[in-house]
Amino acid sequence: MTSNKPLQFVKKRVLHIDPDERYSRQPKDLEKRATDAVAQTYIEAEPSIREWGRQLIPTREGFANYMRGLFPSATWIGRYNLHWLMGDAIAGLTIGFVVVPQAMAYALLARLSPEYGLYTSFVGAALYWLFGTSKDIVIGTTAVGSLLVGRVISKVDEARPGIYSHEEIAKSLSVIAGSILLGLGLLRLGWIIEFIPYVPISAFVTAASITIMSTQLPVALGIKGINTREAPYLVLLNTLNALGKTKLDAAIGLTSIALLFFIRGLCARMEVRQPHRKRFWVTISSLRLTFTILLYTFISWLVHRNLSEAEAKFRIVGKIQAGFKHAGFPKMQRDLLGLIFPELPAIVIILIIEHIAIAKSFGRQFNYTVNPSQEILAQGAANFFGPFVGGYVCTGSFGASAVLSKAGVRTPLAGLVSALILVLALYALTAVFYYIPMAALAGLIIHATANLITPPRSLYKYWQLSPFELFIWIAGVVLALFISLETSIYATIGLSFALLLVRLARTKGRFLGRVHVYRVTAEDVQDRDTDTATTSCPIHNESNELDSNATTDVAVLSRDTFLPLDRDDSTNPDISVQSPYPGVFIYRFSEGFNYVNQAQHINHLLSFILAHTRRTKADDGMKATGRLWNDPGPAKGNAEELAKLPCLRAIVLDCSAVNNVDITSVQSLIDLRNTLDRYTAPSTVEWHFAGIQNRWTRRALAVAGFGYPAADNPEELGHWTPAYTVASSLAGATDDDQRRAAIATTANEVNDKEKHTGSENTSDAGNGEGGAANGQRTGGKEKKKEYGRDGAKSRLAPVTGVDRPFFHIDLVDAVDAAVRDSRKDCCRLVS
Repeated sequence: MTSNKPLQFVKKRVLHIDPDERYSRQPKDLEKRATDAVAQTYIEAEPSIREWGRQLIPTREGFANYMRGLFPSATWIGRYNLHWLMGDAIAGLTIGFVVVPQAMAYALLARLSPEYGLYTSFVGAALYWLFGTSKDIVIGTTAVGSLLVGRVISKVDEARPGIYSHEEIAKSLSVIAGSILLGLGLLRLGWIIEFIPYVPISAFVTAASITIMSTQLPVALGIKGINTREAPYLVLLNTLNALGKTKLDAAIGLTSIALLFFIRGLCARMEVRQPHRKRFWVTISSLRLTFTILLYTFISWLVHRNLSEAEAKFRIVGKIQAGFKHAGFPKMQRDLLGLIFPELPAIVIILIIEHIAIAKSFGRQFNYTVNPSQEILAQGAANFFGPFVGGYVCTGSFGASAVLSKAGVRTPLAGLVSALILVLALYALTAVFYYIPMAALAGLIIHATANLITPPRSLYKYWQLSPFELFIWIAGVVLALFISLETSIYATIGLSFALLLVRLARTKGRFLGRVHVYRVTAEDVQDRDTDTATTSCPIHNESNELDSNATTDVAVLSRDTFLPLDRDDSTNPDISVQSPYPGVFIYRFSEGFNYVNQAQHINHLLSFILAHTRRTKADDGMKATGRLWNDPGPAKGNAEELAKLPCLRAIVLDCSAVNNVDITSVQSLIDLRNTLDRYTAPSTVEWHFAGIQNRWTRRALAVAGFGYPAADNPEELGHWTPAYTVASSLAGATDDDQRRAAIATTANEVNDKEKHTGSENTSDAGNGEGGAANGQRTGGKEKKKEYGRDGAKSRLAPVTGVDRPFFHIDLVDAVDAAVRDSRKDCCRLVS
């Protein structure tokens, strides 16, 4: 309660706020009542805005950890050694030779000349080791990312034809995307990607792969005049209609595709036949792209070495400028940025998801942790600084990363080696790149992207895991093929959110019943059958009380559990589930409790309770003329049938799936409580809550008048006796007490182990030595009484606050309290 009089005056007189209104339903003597049961009380401290604000203020240590986290390479670079260097050098050389042809091919998808792919891959390889947390990932050009860049360039060309060059558009797009990624990484917002499920990305990648192959098929066949910016199905149809225009390029394109698949299949088969040479065949397979490009480049050189570019027999790459001739500051123009911004969301989403999915996949495979925020920061650095040397949008490449991993990479520093290979290619091999056939690059792209299509076995797995999400996947692929990739990604994410909201809003809770279960192991049954180690163990009767006359000869662990009353679950339908007590209802929230699903839960609660109970008073005394039109009044059915139904006494809410509540959900509980109080008048309903851990949720419910018995029914409150769950506490214990606690805890653990393994000693209990054994057991009990289970002097303290006795630590505790109070109330009414 507030003690600041001026502030209290302003609240009450000026703002008409009563800060003590929340205490009007709470009994004043809860703490006093608690002292009758426990010697040491505990009042729960409520969270405050000030406390929450202090948690947001970074500490000096937290700031230092943040700065160290920006450069994870600092944690391992000091331990770098020659053994690591050898593995990184081999892996870096391997991936360098793989990335060169791949980067040049993907640059064509972005509607740029091949050298831009080399610039892009160089920046990713040179910077990632500073910021990245995965040793296996390769940042560079990708098929999907390049396709998206090419689409943005096409749209800007259509909107402003001839005003902006392809290079300017690609660089501006990369700088803006990199800025966004840097911001997300620096603010540690990597958790945002969890809002995007896997299925939309899988559908997008599959559709993008089909789109890429459709755009490269005319190039591989040498067919000109095909508008590859149309929908993929139109591109395929137009290509089929133009098969008569096929050129000599088709011989190179089709044979290169066949050769690539043949080498991959052969190496995969040899890995199985010769497992001792697996590393060799993996290396050969990973270099198949380089080998194919070199082979057809050599063939092209033989054909064109004495011909000019205009006399070429098939399309070749042509002249490429050596070095970083396109380096410089990107030109950021407002009009161009306005055209680019609408395309950014889809591009940023794909860049993040593709990269994080690859990094996490290798992290799980090789048992290391990937930091999503730091990976986004590494992406942002590569995309932001790449355009300064001529690069464009880049992200993690699955194919290149798989090659790097299989090559035996040891640390992220392998990227520097591959960067050196790219520099060598830019300065020394541009004359060789002149003769590369365009059809061979198209074949390489088709081969690489064919592996990205989701196979049928994965679709069948989707069907088994979640059929509705498979429908979303199909919708995404169809939309991408017939409309656009951007429409696909937005639609599938929207459908996934809609599915999530429907599940949250329409998933019903469950009414539970109690079942007393026993834990039996195969060893217990074998011991019983052989009579080698039988143990007499008491069992519970139907009232859930120990029955001293009923025993079992199997050592079992028994406890209460709670199963749905409707039996619509996976448990054995032959098991009998009983109501915990007449008039006591247990309800479990399945998908949280918030404004989205509160109406569903409240309607379910009210309808079920009214159908299985009767009014406390058959006649509520209200005339028919005074009722609302929708209030039929007391039921007028069979009096004998109604008399069999119990009166409503208590509701137990299992909130183990509830973390946060909002104003709407709490208000709906208040309305339900008021409705049921009128239904049970002059009695009131007890509300027990189990498993609430969030302090803000406990505060909200307490402000609404839950968590304690209502003070507005003095008669029932006078007969109510609180019960608390207590545990040993070392609060105020001396050093000697704590030492005794440690010794007693160790001794108890030893005794527990002896009880598990010392069943052979049980047969000696009836001999003459049994008295000594019993004496030791008694002595142990006396010591436990003095020091408790943990050895401290008897200081039993309540686990939860005594001012909120209806907030329980678990469902067993809550049901026990509700049943005990209801049984006592019934006995009082009968007497």
